[in-house]
Parts: sequence; structure tokens; C-alpha cells
Amino acid sequence: MKKIGFWSVLAFLSVTLTGCGASPAGTLDRSGIWGSFVGLISDGIDYFAKLVHDYGISILIVTLIIRIIIFPLMYKQLKHSKIMQELQPEMAKIREKYKNDPQKMQQEMVKLFQAKGTNPLAGCFPVLVQLPILMALYQAIMFNAHIKTAKFLGLVTLGVPEHFVLPVLAALTTYIQTRMTMMNPNDPQQKMMLYIMPAMIFFFAFTFPAALSLYWVFGNILTIIQYYFLKRPQKAATQGGPAK
Repeated sequence: MKKIGFWSVLAFLSVTLTGCGASPAGTLDRSGIWGSFVGLISDGIDYFAKLVHDYGISILIVTLIIRIIIFPLMYKQLKHSKIMQELQPEMAKIREKYKNDPQKMQQEMVKLFQAKGTNPLAGCFPVLVQLPILMALYQAIMFNAHIKTAKFLGLVTLGVPEHFVLPVLAALTTYIQTRMTMMNPNDPQQKMMLYIMPAMIFFFAFTFPAALSLYWVFGNILTIIQYYFLKRPQKAATQGGPAK
């Protein structure tokens, strides 16, 4: 599975699944289990907004709480990405050595993964578990009526698109996050996605309400921070000293 960045995948699914859980009137339908779950998150956003008097900050707080809850899964996913990055030189050697013998190539790849205690699909399960939770957060923002007229820091109206700062930040943080988590920087397909995904995110952020742009930016920043600290021990070990 070629990794193009978890939040980029989430953004794409968000676009295609926005209608799930919505009533014909475009409001949240709480009659089912999914609607109740999304409603609970929406109520959480309302609760923190009353405490801090800012729906933008409330979205950041709820996003942070959810990311803390799913941190073990995020950690496994990012750790798997780091391991796969480390294995790329050895995988390239195997591909070159057995390029005329696909069966032997596959056997050697399996041996390599077993020796490292991982497999190419190890990063998929955490993603699949996280998606429903993060999709619920996305929809809680989309269908919260109070957010439509609220402002972030008194400057940005959350219910309408913001056409400069947030789209640029969303695209930039998507680029950084995708670059950091690329399994093989030399893969032409991954290089292409490195530029396509930020462009897509910029378009979504330019088109969708600013509340969602804020959510994407903050989520990307959290992933970047997590991955930075995950790679830091490896960088220190390579330089021959402890992380400071």
C-alpha cells in the first residue's frame, strides 16, 4: 500500500461521504447510531465553545482530545511508515537482484518484513479504525448550525470559505506531512502525489467552510509533530548521540 498521507486520504473521503448521516434538509440526523455519535461530538464542540467563547478554538480542543484518544493507533501507523522508509534501500536491492524472478523476489521481501517484525499492510488497520472517528468529527463540524455564523478569533467566519490564509496553510502542512511520511521518496508515483494532494487540499479548503480548513490545518500540524518526535530518536542515534 503506497502511503499518500493519512489526512489527505481523510480529506478525499470527507468529500465523498459528506452526505452520510445528513437529513434531506441538510441537518444532522440523530436517529441512528452514527447520527448519535456525530451528535455527541457536535455537542462537545458546543460545550467547549461556551467555555472559551470561540468555536474555532473549540474545534481545536475537540480535535486534540480525539487525537489523544486515538494516539496509540496513530503511533502504530507512523511507526510503520518509519520502518518502511528504513527498508526502502534493502527492498530496492531485492527488486534489482531478483527482477527476473518475481516469485523469488516475493519470498525475499517476506523474509525481510519478517526479520523486521512488520508487513506492508501493517499500516492499513490503524487507518481503517481511525477513519470513522475522524469522519464523525468532520461531520460534526459540517452540520453544527452554530458554527455556520461563528468566528475564529473574531476574524474568520467559520461557516463560509476563507480564500487565502487557511487554504495556503492547509496545502503547505499537507505537503510537509506527506513528504515526512513518504515511504519511498524516489518512487515517481509518490513524488506525483506529493504535489497532487496539497493541490487537492487547497481546492477543498478554498471551497469548503473555513471551519473545515481549520480542522485540516490543525490535524496536519499534530501529525507533523507526532512524526517529528517519532523520528527524532533515530536521527540522534544516526548522529551518535542522545536526543536532546
